[in-house]
Amino acid sequence: MAEKGERLLIVDDDRLVLATLVSGLKSAGFDVVEADNGDDAILLVRANPPHLALLDIRMQGKSGLDVARYLKANTDVPFMFLSAFNDAATVKEAAGYGALGYLVKPLDIRQVVPAIRAALARAEEMRALRANATGRDSSPDEAADQRVLWLAVGILAERHRLSPEVAVERLRREALARNIEAPVLAAEVVAASTALNNALR
Repeated sequence: MAEKGERLLIVDDDRLVLATLVSGLKSAGFDVVEADNGDDAILLVRANPPHLALLDIRMQGKSGLDVARYLKANTDVPFMFLSAFNDAATVKEAAGYGALGYLVKPLDIRQVVPAIRAALARAEEMRALRANATGRDSSPDEAADQRVLWLAVGILAERHRLSPEVAVERLRREALARNIEAPVLAAEVVAASTALNNALR
C-alpha cells in the first residue's frame, strides 16, 4: 500500500484512461486528484501541490509538456509522462523536461503502481541530494544521464513486466558485463525501443 499522505495528480484527456488510473491508484492506497486538461491541472497544483504528477503528453489545449514546463519552472513537484507514443522525438523531448518516468499506453495498473513508487522514491532521493550539506548540485550532463536512465528503466519495466527495482538492477548488471556506463546502455535501450516502435507502425 502507499504511504499515508502520498498525493498523486493524474492528468489525461481520455476519460476512460483517467477513470481507470484513478480507480486503480486509489485502490493501491494513494490519495488521487484528477484533471482532464492542462489548465485545471495547473490550478490543482497551485491549490495543493501533489507528491507526484502523471501527465498525458498529448492533450487538447495545454499539453502534458506544457504542464511539465510550468511545474519545472514554478514548483518542486516531480512528474512522469503518460503517452501512447514512443517515437524518438517525443522520448527525447520528455527526457529534456526531467521526467522521472515514461509510461506507454495501454497501461497495466499492476505495472503502473511499482513505477509510481519508484518515482516517488527517486523524487525523495533527489530532495535529499539537494538538501545535502555539501551543497553540490548535479552537473547538466549528470542530470541528463539520470533522465535517460530512468526513461530506460520505465521502458524495461513496461516491456518485460518487471518492477522498477529489478529493471534498474538488470540494466546495471548488463552495463557492468559489457564494461560500459549505465547511462550509455540506457541510451541504447531508449534508442532500440524507439526504433522498434517506428518499425511496427
